[in-house]
Amino acid sequence: FFAHTFLSPACRTLPLMTQQADATRTLNVNVGILGHVDSGKTSLSRALSTTGSTAAFDKNPQSKERGITLDLGFSSFVTDLPEQFADQPYDRMQVTLVDCPGHASLIKTIIGGAQIIDLMMLVIDLGKGIQTQTAECLVIGEILNDKMIVVLNKLDTLPADSRDEKLAKMQTRIKKTLSATKFSDAPLVPVAARPGGADGSGGGAALDLPPSAPLGIDELVATIKRHMVLPKRTPQGPLHFAIDHCFPIKGQGTVLTGTIISGAMKIGQEIEFPELKQSRKIKSMQMFKKPVSVATQGDRLGVCVTQLDAKALERGIACSPGYIVTVDIALMAVRHIRFFKAVCKTKVKFHVTVGHATVMGTATFFGKRAEPLDPSADDKSLKAAQALRQLELARQRLPDTFDTEAEYEYQDELDPQSNEQWAVVELEAPIACALPATAIGSHLDTDINVNTCRLAFHGKMLRSLSRAELRELKIFKHKRKDGQIDRVHDERTLICKNLFKPGTDMTQFFGMQVQIGASGPLGLIESTFGKTKFKCAFQDPGPKGLAEACKGEKLYLRYKRFVFDDSKKMVQS
Repeated sequence: FFAHTFLSPACRTLPLMTQQADATRTLNVNVGILGHVDSGKTSLSRALSTTGSTAAFDKNPQSKERGITLDLGFSSFVTDLPEQFADQPYDRMQVTLVDCPGHASLIKTIIGGAQIIDLMMLVIDLGKGIQTQTAECLVIGEILNDKMIVVLNKLDTLPADSRDEKLAKMQTRIKKTLSATKFSDAPLVPVAARPGGADGSGGGAALDLPPSAPLGIDELVATIKRHMVLPKRTPQGPLHFAIDHCFPIKGQGTVLTGTIISGAMKIGQEIEFPELKQSRKIKSMQMFKKPVSVATQGDRLGVCVTQLDAKALERGIACSPGYIVTVDIALMAVRHIRFFKAVCKTKVKFHVTVGHATVMGTATFFGKRAEPLDPSADDKSLKAAQALRQLELARQRLPDTFDTEAEYEYQDELDPQSNEQWAVVELEAPIACALPATAIGSHLDTDINVNTCRLAFHGKMLRSLSRAELRELKIFKHKRKDGQIDRVHDERTLICKNLFKPGTDMTQFFGMQVQIGASGPLGLIESTFGKTKFKCAFQDPGPKGLAEACKGEKLYLRYKRFVFDDSKKMVQS
């Protein structure tokens, strides 16, 4: 199925899984390689890998022509089982490398790739440090992963006589940056994935080594093994297969390559393609050129089906029939991405990415505002407190449930300091996904040459809403009508006017609460008085009486209006 490439590792020898090996005794883990364009991600994949798979090592002609990765590339190597997994039912560990493109215009592909990995490697060019896309990849990593290794690549480009000093300075700078993230204790591993660069004339010559001999790869593999946490793998539950490539094989059928997010797959199993509204049976399967009959959660494989148009499905989902929902309106628990410097405004369009799919969506934010920080603090202290609160928020998990009976306050913008923030996102095109699903909202139309984070918020899609369900959500705005006090009728009654438009049926407002001024006595609209005025009754006129309370004050009718209620009913609670 795959366009396979077999490599002879230049710097190490690892035991390879033979054709006869029992695939069920091999633990597959997925390691993502992210970083800025031209930081050496593909060279690192090549240096680590023994087997290449779909789009590995920039085999795409456009990738070769432009000299950058344009698509997700997959390759792998097999190593001994880490010591911490000794009591597990495995003999070896296969590391599947997901080489994500680094170019700013391909951020959607990067997000899709990052959602299928167990551990992230952030590649940094030692000569350039953290760049724009490095920072965006760090943000994506914070959202989607708990473990990260920082790979300091191009060690060979540092002058030999000052290499240790420059490396130490860069490590200090990067550790300082990471201290403000959840990856503050991430290990830093210096390597030279391709000493000498593409033409063999780079800094590798100073090391008196062949240009093709990578440096630091053994230590990197050891670091991967030390920091790998056993992924939760179970064959139970519905199938969710994230498809990243789709292509026809003449005489065989259509091959789908991807990663099993949940459940399991076996030959003969019926799988559904929710975007196409079609189902097919699995004809055969392979994992890195080895035929298999069964695959489970976390495995990367190629699946062959018949009578499926490969052009209709470049990326997407295969699943157990009926499992995946199609979302037009999403209810999400959300959080502002603290590196996004602009404001996330309600009724603004964002690029919404779920898995490999990205569509435009309009967000309505709501929830509970954060408690205000000490207003007496100086500007520097206030900013430090805000940054600390946002860092703490980044480390907290998003809610898993939403109370549809509760009332929530509408917000003009997402509160970056609050942990109780929600959004209704109305999508311009439906997204197929398994709920709950991780989603990222961004402004990908921002100039890629501007040094700024384009990722605005992230969240967890909890529910798919119909239009009828949307109208039932109790998301309210505080509203106020201002009226005039005409005169005091008696010690407990006022005659008022100009609260309603001429011709309004005032009987619908009988019994609604009004207030004199901002904090005066509370009363109820009791009846009309003539054609344009009305009476308000006050059970408690206040200690000084109505006449005194009314001096220089207006009459206020405060109420709530639910933003998705088409009837625009006024509600008081």
